[in-house]
Amino acid sequence: MYRRPSRKRELIKRTFVYTAMTLLVAIIVTGLIFIILGYRIDTQSGQIERSALLQYDSTPNGAAVSVDGSAIGSATPTKNTVLAGSHKFVMQKDGYETWQKTLDIKAGTLTWLNYARLVPKVRPVAAVASYPTVHASLGTLDGQTIMIQQDPAIPEFQIIDVSSDSVKSTTITLPTTLYSDATTAGVTHSFKVDQWDSGGRYLLVEHTYASKTEWLVVDTQDVNSSKNVSKSLDIGINYATFSGTSGDILYALTGSDIRKLDLSAGTISRSLVSHVSSFELYETNVITYIGTDQTTPTSRVVGLYREGDSKSHILRTITDSASTPLHVTTARYYNKDYIAITDGKKVDILYGSYPASGSQDNSSLSLFASFDFVADVQQVSFSPTGFYLAVQSGAQFAGYDIEHKTLTESSVAGASDKTPANLKWLDEAHLWSDVGGNLSMRDFDGANVININSLASGYDVTLTHNERYLYSIGKIGDVYQLQRVRMILP
Repeated sequence: MYRRPSRKRELIKRTFVYTAMTLLVAIIVTGLIFIILGYRIDTQSGQIERSALLQYDSTPNGAAVSVDGSAIGSATPTKNTVLAGSHKFVMQKDGYETWQKTLDIKAGTLTWLNYARLVPKVRPVAAVASYPTVHASLGTLDGQTIMIQQDPAIPEFQIIDVSSDSVKSTTITLPTTLYSDATTAGVTHSFKVDQWDSGGRYLLVEHTYASKTEWLVVDTQDVNSSKNVSKSLDIGINYATFSGTSGDILYALTGSDIRKLDLSAGTISRSLVSHVSSFELYETNVITYIGTDQTTPTSRVVGLYREGDSKSHILRTITDSASTPLHVTTARYYNKDYIAITDGKKVDILYGSYPASGSQDNSSLSLFASFDFVADVQQVSFSPTGFYLAVQSGAQFAGYDIEHKTLTESSVAGASDKTPANLKWLDEAHLWSDVGGNLSMRDFDGANVININSLASGYDVTLTHNERYLYSIGKIGDVYQLQRVRMILP
């Protein structure tokens, strides 16, 4: 016969159940927190250890990932955790070369291995167009157009549209009204293409004639709208660079002064910075420069100027030998400004925020990293979005990872002081070189070096916007060709 439990027994039972449930929830939450923080139990030692999280991806994706020889069971994009220490990571995909890297992983960190570019094992070279000679080539930043110049004495350029599998070519010829002494007998002309604007429409061309130089902005979509910068503004220019995509705004070095030029308004700014020997424009309005101290001409300065500043900011004054190479470059990474300054072998990376306008107080910038390179630095550059820094001299190369504060040094086979590597950024995490007539590609830290194909050295290399093809200039006998290699298999 059923007998209802007493109220006391029912209360004890409920208390036990609620307590057990509370403890279970607490254990689950604590476990989840430990997992989120990267802790796990080592099955061999039985001890609790903190692990690290890794995020993987590849181009193309769908690559199998293994860590220390064991597959993680999923293809890119994917993730897993590992214990702190040295680990070998491998990504493999049918038809592609194996990508691998050994890294020392720290506990409680997040490491992104999402930049692996897989290269096909079989890389036939396809000729796209042939030319009797090629003087220069230059691809746009967006990887959709390539300019080919056959003869520097002829104002004619081939504009190659590589935005699709079907390549289209257009020839543009500069009108004689655009440049000086076009019809004057006996005058020798030379046209040097300096750069594309960031929108991929305008070309900046340096025209030399009769021991004189002038600068032209060539509109590749409407060549008759091209402009002679030097004549229209009546100004001598040593060097110029585009700002923005309109083709009308430039920053120029006139004598030893940096000025802003506005072609549409026909205006020249005041001297923004004086006593300048060289400068570099970042994005559209941040200038880093090398110059001399206005009060002590024997001293050199490293400076910064942003549009709207009342005056420039001196970041460093250098009193060593004027023959010691001095460089400066800047980038922005995760809402922080980074500035790399090299003085001989010394490399300093500053970070924080650019100094306030009108202030010479540089305390907003702190020393982020400092190291000595193996030789006097000849080239230094941040990757396009500031994740990595490349430092070069001759055959020597160093890649610095901003996120993990790691420095990796290596060398480029076949390069030397007489034949420097001249590594250039192919994308955010990879560099290319044409030393020895081979197009080689490597990760930002010098790992995973692959010779893609043979080429003629001294010309530009372009990765298309869809990352499907890699274009270069080749030479077969006496004939030059625009050629391509497929980087993503169909």
